[in-house]
Amino acid sequence: MSGRQRTLFQTWGSSFSRSAGAPACNSGPERPQSPGISRARCPLAVEVAEVPPESDDDVLLVAVYEAERQLSLENGGFCTSAGALWIYPTNCPVRDYQLHIARTSLFCNTLVCLPTGLGKTFIAAVVMYNFYRWFPSGKVVFMAPTKPLVTQQIEACYRVMGIPQSHMAEMTGSTQALTRKEIWRSKRVLFLTPQVMVNDLSRGACPAAEIKCLVIDEAHKALGNYAYCQVVRELVKYTDHFRILALSATPGSDIKAVQQVITNLRIGQIELRSEDSPDILPYSHERRVEKLVVPLGEELVAIQKAYIQVLEAFASSLIQRNVLMRRDIPNLTKYQIILARDQFRKNPSPNIVGIQQGIIEGEFAICISLYHGYELLQQMGMRSLYFFLCGIMDGTKGMTRAKNELSRNEDFMKLYNHLECMFAHTRGTSASGSSIQKGDKDKNFVYGHPKLKKLEEVVVEHFKSWNTQNASEKKCGETRVMIFSSFRDSVQEIAEMLLKHQPVIRVMTFVGHASGKSMKGFTQKEQLEVVKQFRSGGYNTLVSTCVGEEGLDIGEVDLIICFDAQKSPIRLIQRMGRTGRKRQGRIVVILAEGREERTYNQSQCNKRSIYKAISGNRQVLHFYQGSPRMVPDGINPELHKMFITCGVYEPEKPSRNLQRKSSIFSYKNGEK
Repeated sequence: MSGRQRTLFQTWGSSFSRSAGAPACNSGPERPQSPGISRARCPLAVEVAEVPPESDDDVLLVAVYEAERQLSLENGGFCTSAGALWIYPTNCPVRDYQLHIARTSLFCNTLVCLPTGLGKTFIAAVVMYNFYRWFPSGKVVFMAPTKPLVTQQIEACYRVMGIPQSHMAEMTGSTQALTRKEIWRSKRVLFLTPQVMVNDLSRGACPAAEIKCLVIDEAHKALGNYAYCQVVRELVKYTDHFRILALSATPGSDIKAVQQVITNLRIGQIELRSEDSPDILPYSHERRVEKLVVPLGEELVAIQKAYIQVLEAFASSLIQRNVLMRRDIPNLTKYQIILARDQFRKNPSPNIVGIQQGIIEGEFAICISLYHGYELLQQMGMRSLYFFLCGIMDGTKGMTRAKNELSRNEDFMKLYNHLECMFAHTRGTSASGSSIQKGDKDKNFVYGHPKLKKLEEVVVEHFKSWNTQNASEKKCGETRVMIFSSFRDSVQEIAEMLLKHQPVIRVMTFVGHASGKSMKGFTQKEQLEVVKQFRSGGYNTLVSTCVGEEGLDIGEVDLIICFDAQKSPIRLIQRMGRTGRKRQGRIVVILAEGREERTYNQSQCNKRSIYKAISGNRQVLHFYQGSPRMVPDGINPELHKMFITCGVYEPEKPSRNLQRKSSIFSYKNGEK
């Protein structure tokens, strides 16, 4: 159906009403329900009061309203007239895979796995809108793991389907309990974090029995006792008559994790697409993935050898006591030592009792910390190691015993003093959390890892080639770069390095809300403001921790650089999803030679095995068989395509504190 319209009734006209027996029980995308009308009423009755109908339709609509009021308690509150159809919007170009997945999700609990940027939120908005229509007195809930994601999704859903803002609400932990209770009572479409939902369910503030559709964003997190799992467990105590739609760019890190998500979220079907799926290829742009393996270099190898001597001094004691079985000290990992400690706790030797047990626990704790530093050294470099060791030696990590033991180790103190000579001057800048002073830019930057030089080379070359191409083709388009690193100290180091290339490279850091000793965190409003400025061109390079991986709409990015390898394929997939949305994208993964390269290769192998297992013929996953039908027997909603006219979304006012509190490395309008 073409053309713009204000309501479904106005689109279909009185002839449709007569033939169908009743108009759709829908408020339309633009008209909020009057506060004076009962929530159980069919919202169309309000429409008619505002838009004068033909006289014969007036009688018909009154009869429809009376019939719906009588049936409101039957069929779980399903509106039979609205349920004759399910609405799909044509205001965006219709994509067959989105239409197919939306139809599936309406009638079965579904896990939707689509690469980032291919419309998971769009599908969610379509499903939510139809349940909003079908159940005039029901609630529709969208859960996302962070406040910025919640804020982003409420606007995105409005722009797709135009559910009136007066019917929607966003709730956070900072919203007072009494206010939240009133919101649950008066609003119909709620956007919130799972922690808020758990709290309101436990307090009885959430009308659990009225929830008809539950959308779960970043669903791969639904493992163990994560809040998503708690929400579903609590809801089913009150009702099992609600639809679940789970969204994620990837189903899980391995088959075991995927099965957990399916079980915890009562998933009856997976809709999985990869970058190579035939039905999404026309809508995705090429993403070139380059793997750059960087040798450690002489200086880093020398530091590594000295550090291994320290590791041997502490790990050999555990080996001699037969509580650490692996004797290959340079190739041990922190995880293996944690497993050995757990095994020691479960099955302690009868010869080890009392004070000896405490000594061994202490040695395990020191080794776990030292091996964490070892991984930092190999992946992030000497400066990240130095900052970590500073936290132990200055007491901020509260590891008094480790500090005392390390202070007595001559090899350790020699190494520590060497690192201090190299990086002590950088610590004051990092801890201050303020903008770099003018003189700092002129200081010689110390490269803590050869990967940093390679990263700098890739970024500078990207901007150089882009600017050359724009000059020759007389274009004025901007390019954007996003760099991911798992640790804040590394994020800070990368930003300092790129600062010397301004104004060509305008760099900004992007971290989570928690504040640490080395770096102040961003509040969630400030995170959204940084994203907004990055999208608008205030910054052209964003250096981010994992907070930038999930969900947030960063905008179009031409170059993604991953400064470290991830064991889980989830994080790499989500990082890669930041590019290739509107034009060809490039992903560069910079890896240290040795262990980090092996970790990356294993992650890629895990990803392929997951997709193969899910899409293959043999049944390796066990799906939930009890997905509720939601639609009463005898009713089979037919597809109805229509153009949805949305109003102007009115967002909350952005934070004014961004520049004052958290512009750690910003460059704008020639000012530092």
